[in-house]
Amino acid sequence: MQKTISPIDGSVYLERPLATDEMIESALAKATEAQKEWRKTTVQERAAFCLKVVEYFVNNADEIGLELTWQMGRPVRYTANEIKKGFQERAKYMISVAEQALADVEVEEIAGFKRFIRRDPVGVVFVVAPWNYPYLTSVNSVIPAIMAGNTVILKHAQQTPLCAERYAEAFAYAGLPEGVFQYLHLSHEQVATVIADTRTSYVAFTGSVEGGHAVQKSINERFIVGGLELGGKDPAYVRADANVADAVENLVDGSFFNSGQSCCGVERIYVHEDVYDAFVEGFVALTKTYTLGDPLDTDTTLGPMVRTSAAVFAQKQIEEAIGQGAKALIDTNLFPAHKAGTPYMAPQVLVNVDHTMQVMTEESFAPVVGIMSVKSDEEAIKLMNDSQYGLTASIWTSDMDAALEIGAQVETGTWFMNRCDYLDPALAWTGVKNSGRGVTLSKVGYEALTKVKSFHLKIG
Repeated sequence: MQKTISPIDGSVYLERPLATDEMIESALAKATEAQKEWRKTTVQERAAFCLKVVEYFVNNADEIGLELTWQMGRPVRYTANEIKKGFQERAKYMISVAEQALADVEVEEIAGFKRFIRRDPVGVVFVVAPWNYPYLTSVNSVIPAIMAGNTVILKHAQQTPLCAERYAEAFAYAGLPEGVFQYLHLSHEQVATVIADTRTSYVAFTGSVEGGHAVQKSINERFIVGGLELGGKDPAYVRADANVADAVENLVDGSFFNSGQSCCGVERIYVHEDVYDAFVEGFVALTKTYTLGDPLDTDTTLGPMVRTSAAVFAQKQIEEAIGQGAKALIDTNLFPAHKAGTPYMAPQVLVNVDHTMQVMTEESFAPVVGIMSVKSDEEAIKLMNDSQYGLTASIWTSDMDAALEIGAQVETGTWFMNRCDYLDPALAWTGVKNSGRGVTLSKVGYEALTKVKSFHLKIG
């Protein structure tokens, strides 16, 4: 039995039994059998089902949002938007480009021959999704996998099991054939069992670097691949020519939204010395306007972290940095709900930081950010690249040419100018270094969910 402990009040929000061996076997058998027929459907037929799924989610977004708040603590003023905005945008985009992305690849004509490359579905796709953005992360794989003619088995995090069940309700609402989508509540050991099964054709995992290593270890026993979307320590660079007010507004949000629990949230900021003081002053002033408290209250803008241990970890990073010379600019007394030994943690802004401190090099996944002054683009590039991670990075400048030149030198999967912490579904979502491997979203995202088959036909 798995329990979901709500970070709101520490209560047991719900309990779910883990799948039995028989349930796992049944799911794999059904998915394998269903895929034989599902792959024969047209892209247009699949799209009709998937658009009905989106319809279900949008129609129930407020109720789903409240469930999400109870499960992982994000303020209720924001949770429904995960469905209404991001989920809907990504799903509809991936549905809209499926026909083009999955079309046969034609090659130059040769007399007497017909030649082309076809994209066949891989088979059974196993999606392992996290709790922090449970719908935004899972939709990146679930909808495209089904649009590509695969069947899907979804395993959601212990913190957000209702998300998997909502998918099942949505696909039932759409009338999807039995076995094309299924979910299982699984332990870590059972996840490894599913990956090891020869009927599993592809694994889409989003989670920690540690979890990614475990998934990769299981994958290595077989000749399959997996998409691994892992951690981040995403940097921002504010140049001297930046619109400081705009940079402040967006980077505060990019640092503290969802209590900083985002793989592509901003965790370290480098600011040119010419605008450093003005930036820090504005950043601190805006941070102080946040309201930490009960996420069920619509006035709350900063909810609890997912669990007490996460807050303890981040607080330890802060204390260690201060012990090494960093200065904390936010008085936690301004946030009465901030209490040690609970998931409720005030946002924190640190200066006088450097890369000898873990808070600038190890993922915090919390509402804490370090800000450093730099003298040049070259120094900023060096510091941005001084990381084991490479998911996203952003630059704040009025010079497009400089942004392009600097972006070419920064080791990252996505390079932003004057924005951050956003996934454009038309662009490939990917990471480098310990941020993982593989691609979701965009037309390129369909490549991992298909296998190529060449047709070489001699006529006559």
